[in-house]
Amino acid sequence: MFQEKVGELAGNIWEALNAQGTLTVKDLKKAAKAKTEKDVLLALGWLLREDKVELAEAGKDINVTLK
Repeated sequence: MFQEKVGELAGNIWEALNAQGTLTVKDLKKAAKAKTEKDVLLALGWLLREDKVELAEAGKDINVTLK
């Protein structure tokens, strides 16, 4: 069940990035309608493992971009 939730959120994040371009983790939480930042980070780990996104530090934020 937990794996399905993270997989679904990863899909929501991918769709948000595809529509809006580069977003911060905070912006992704809103765009993907995630409950917590931890959920976003788990889903980003999924997408990183699949080599779908790139991360870049920007001060205190992390910018996320589709590959």
